[in-house]
Amino acid sequence: MTDDPAYFLYHSIGLYPGKAEEMASALTTFSQTWGATDDGQWPSVLGARAEFIDLWRALIDAPEGTLTSAENVTTALFSVLGGLPPDRLRGKKVLIAADCFPSLHFLLNGMQERLGYTLETVPVRQGDFWVRDEDMIAAWDENVGLTLLTFVTSTSSHRCDLDTLIAHGHRMGSLVGVDLTQGIGIVPFSLNDTPADFVISTTLKWLCGTPGAGIIQMRPDLIAQVKPELRGWFSQDNPFSWDLDAFDYAPDARRFEHGTPSVMACVGSVPALRWHAGQDGLADQNRALTEAVIARAGQAGMTLASPAEKDKRGGSVMLQLAQDVDARALVDGLRARGVHVDCRGRILRVSPGAVTTLDHVDRLFIGLKELLV
Repeated sequence: MTDDPAYFLYHSIGLYPGKAEEMASALTTFSQTWGATDDGQWPSVLGARAEFIDLWRALIDAPEGTLTSAENVTTALFSVLGGLPPDRLRGKKVLIAADCFPSLHFLLNGMQERLGYTLETVPVRQGDFWVRDEDMIAAWDENVGLTLLTFVTSTSSHRCDLDTLIAHGHRMGSLVGVDLTQGIGIVPFSLNDTPADFVISTTLKWLCGTPGAGIIQMRPDLIAQVKPELRGWFSQDNPFSWDLDAFDYAPDARRFEHGTPSVMACVGSVPALRWHAGQDGLADQNRALTEAVIARAGQAGMTLASPAEKDKRGGSVMLQLAQDVDARALVDGLRARGVHVDCRGRILRVSPGAVTTLDHVDRLFIGLKELLV
């Protein structure tokens, strides 16, 4: 095993230099605070969570009071669906692409009967690797109450044209949400330029954070209309008000909170968000490495399963393996060589990031040449 691993898993868990040490320090501070024999725990940890929220707000240019933490993108979407006025979705369609994050499709599919909408899934064309933007638009009429767009897909790294799709959705009178998960942190995104009605995401992947540290953000006028059914003491303006007859939603994004928040995940992700906020050149480095991956894949005769155009692609490159390749054995063989990738079916996922070098790209393709014989 090499002492210089080649890490290509930023589509899953991102790394940056010093991550383990910084996270350990943050969590040690948390444990010392939480284990102290005083009454300072809540002010301290809620302050750390507030920094998490502020770092996220700065990352996507979210107005104050429009963003809060969530356990993951699935609970975030559930809070949106369960809070919308009933006439927003009842009797209408909810639109999503077939190459979305499956967990979100599972949720939308399971809630359609109770909320009275019909889920329409736009398919991937035969021979393609991602849902085409024009096919989304063709399926998107005035009867679509809500569309959930995937910023960058996890199986092809296709980057949709958010500007065109959101503009079309608003012309149709639809609510438009965006799952930022696979793109945020490596592909620029700003709510100032891309006025989605709401966004959901995680601090994993390119942001290098921890599991359990998701977010939900919504435009202010829409927040005032939603009353999430998943609610609890932190949904209130004052979480420490325990008057059973006086529950009222917080006036801002805090109404999407419910029970005790997952503060430890937020604390553990703050170092990564601080690190990311201080970086320049991550996108340029990624572009150079992904172009090298594509060039070497072409030389090796491998099938590209991602857009060739850089402005239509996220930070990953996906390659389709031949029918006779044992994907699990291939991943295991590369791991034994100190090269870390993964597969979804026959799709090999390669995501170079902050700790990846051009030498690592060379080692990946040396390993592939040795194993694909």
